[in-house]
Amino acid sequence: MLQHPQAIIQQPHWRRQLAQAIKTPRELLEQLELPSDLVRYETATDFPLRVPQSFVARMRKGDINDPLLRQVLPLNEEMVTQTGFSLDPVGDLAAVNGPGVLQKYNGRALVLASAACGIHCRYCFRRHFPYGELSSRRTQWSEIAKNIAADTSLTEIILSGGDPLSLDDAPLKELLERIGAIPHIKRIRFHSRFPVILPQRIDDSFLQTIRTGDTQKVFVIHSNHYNEICSDVEKALRALSAQGVKLLNQSVLLKGVNDNVDALVTLSERLFECGVTPYYLHMLDKVQGAAHFEVSEAKAKLLMEEMRRTTSGYLVPRLVREKAGVPYKLPI
Repeated sequence: MLQHPQAIIQQPHWRRQLAQAIKTPRELLEQLELPSDLVRYETATDFPLRVPQSFVARMRKGDINDPLLRQVLPLNEEMVTQTGFSLDPVGDLAAVNGPGVLQKYNGRALVLASAACGIHCRYCFRRHFPYGELSSRRTQWSEIAKNIAADTSLTEIILSGGDPLSLDDAPLKELLERIGAIPHIKRIRFHSRFPVILPQRIDDSFLQTIRTGDTQKVFVIHSNHYNEICSDVEKALRALSAQGVKLLNQSVLLKGVNDNVDALVTLSERLFECGVTPYYLHMLDKVQGAAHFEVSEAKAKLLMEEMRRTTSGYLVPRLVREKAGVPYKLPI
């Protein structure tokens, strides 16, 4: 059913921007003044393109190798089935522990708060995840909270997805209230790309929502390249920090995006300027469709060594790999 024009006007600014996100490779390439025949459009059918205009505005026009464009543009290489790559590379399906909950690590549980993302990154390890069957619904949050309350070994809840910030503020506030009321939960951790790809999401209403309850809040944002961090992103990050939120960043090491020491060091320095601690640099999760992003472990180790020689130790993220069935990130 079509929305009434007045209903669209009353939506938050970030919602209106999200509705205007680019959804076809042709539109994206034309906007960047690139030939529209650079990709076969069927490459985006099983994992549709989605990228907000605010993120596109940070891409260089006429540059097919722009590091931000490379993260979101469907390429023909995605159609090639690669040995050693799978639909569930980190064992999420085996970690399902009730509706909308994954439990891999001691003391922590992950709630799939939303199936939606603000952007579709081509290397996403959950690009084949059956969200329709396994993500949580608002009607299930009471049951989820009861299950968390019953497991006193848990001290931290991770809100992921999709992206938890895809939720509107009212349901997000309800979820925070339910989890925050559980005495043995010390921290609520958000994993979100929104502060980077659509910083307008961090508006006054959200900042009020994030103050819900006394449980400590941690934000793990996801930025892979320093060009992603514009002045609006810095403003959003500083606003979160002003609420007492601890800010960390995790990146994925991606061929053609950030697989050089200058890109990695500059990203760490830019993050630190914004009050964000570089946390993890992930090796690529071997999901089908993303093999063209893979960087060898040998090169990754060399990059880490160069970073240590080049910059302060607190700016060097931990190089890790996730392996299905292992209850922690494997340091490299």
